[in-house]
Order: sequence, then C-alpha cells, then structure tokens
Amino acid sequence: MLANALTFDVEDWYMGIEIGIARWGEFERRLGVGLERARRLLDRAGARATFFVLGRCAELHPDLVRRIAEAGHEIGTHGFAHDKVYDLTPEAFEEDLTRSLALLRELTGQPVRGYRAPYFSITARSTWALPILARHGIAYDSSIYPGWNYRYGIEGSPERPYLVGESRMPEFPVSLGKLGGRLKFGLGGAYFRILPYEVTRHFIRRLNDAGQPAMFYSHPWELDPDQPRVAFPRRRAALTHYFRLHTTEPRFSRLLSDFRFTTAAEVLEGLGLLRAGVDQPAS
Repeated sequence: MLANALTFDVEDWYMGIEIGIARWGEFERRLGVGLERARRLLDRAGARATFFVLGRCAELHPDLVRRIAEAGHEIGTHGFAHDKVYDLTPEAFEEDLTRSLALLRELTGQPVRGYRAPYFSITARSTWALPILARHGIAYDSSIYPGWNYRYGIEGSPERPYLVGESRMPEFPVSLGKLGGRLKFGLGGAYFRILPYEVTRHFIRRLNDAGQPAMFYSHPWELDPDQPRVAFPRRRAALTHYFRLHTTEPRFSRLLSDFRFTTAAEVLEGLGLLRAGVDQPAS
C-alpha cells in the first residue's frame, strides 16, 4: 500500500486566533488533550506522522514534544510565534526560525528537517523565506498551498511534491480535492470536518491510484471538542475553527484504517526528492 504523509501543526487552540503572542497567557492551555489523543490513535494504527511544532508550544510543553519524538514521529518546526511570514521582515523571520530550531533541537537531540509556515504563509510575497530556511539546515518545506485562500496560497503552483526556488528545496504541498471540477479545498483541517468523510477518502484514493502520495494535515486542537469558545477577530475563522469538532476523532480513526501514513520526510525520501538519513543542522 502506498504511504501517504500525515502532518500536524502543533499549536494550542488559541494560537491561531490572530490575537498575538502577548495575549496567549489569558487562555487555558489544552495542548496535551489533543496531542495525547493523536499519539494514542497513531500508536494503535501503527502509523507515523510529522509534527510541525510551534516554538512557544515547545517552551510550554517540553515533555509532550519529547514524548512525540521518542515515539518515532518526525519533529518539524512551525516557527516560534505563529506570525504570518509575509507580515515579517526577513530579519524577523530569521530570528523567529532560529529561536524555534534551537528549542526543538535541544529537546529532541535531533536535527529538524521540515518547516511549515503558520497559515501556509509562504506566498508569492514571501518566497524570500526559502533560502533562509535552507541556510539554517531545513531540508524541505511544506508551506505553499497550491490554490487560493483569503489568507494564503499560490494559485497554479504544483499540487504534488516538487523542487522550488534557486536552492531547489523539496516542497511538499497539502493535497487538494476539487468539487465541481473547480472549487479547491485542502485534504485536512476544517475541510475534513465540514465535508463528508467519503470526500476525503475519494481524493486520497484517487491520488494513490495514480501512484501519488497524499499530504493530509490537522491540528491537535481538532481532537479536543471540549475546548473553550471565544470570540475570534474574524467571524469566518471562528465558524470553521469550531465546526463539528466532535467528528474529528472517529473520522481520523477511520482514516488511519483506510490508508497507510508515515512522515513527510519518509515520503519525500521514497520519491527521491530528499536524501535518506538525517541531515546535520546548520551551525
């Protein structure tokens, strides 16, 4: 059975509200609830995943991050403060990246090979970030959404793994489904809860039947339906954030039984886009 990439953006439920890190202390910390559920489900299915960990989460919950790494999952970086890359200067981006890398490398004792930008925010305005990633030892990126969204995306970019930029860095985009042949949506996240499960299954099967691995993404908080309800600055974001959270766990369990999943790095290695083994971090 073809292996697909399974990824989690590791952030607590309030970290994507777009309110800024200065206010995060106002909210209940619940990362362990969803993260431990994800780990148990993966263990039960014998699956591995890539966890793109936010640096602030690593600061607050070092034992949780260590536990995930010790279970054999890949640890990537999601940056430190969950800022959109295109809202940062190159200098601020580099500072955010290096801070997160130092934490994750210290906690796990392993190099960090993969990066995913908060909000998939490497867009046409922020491809300048790619050579910075390469300079700091990042071996692949998973930040370019191959479609349009009001916060992110590069319409027309490849929908399968490819080499991007002058550095020829492997890019592993989130897989897309299409409704009516035109409306694109990512395989994972809120779409996994909004659309019937059979839609996600159909498009992963179609990719696999064509010999292509799928990239699925989720967040630990999507496995925590009892999280607090708060007002979001963007009403649209609130609607998708809380929509049918109670369906995530049973659907995710079903997904793990229907398909084979492993880390993003392992899939890229199998495609010949990433050197097998573990790279040494940049100094």
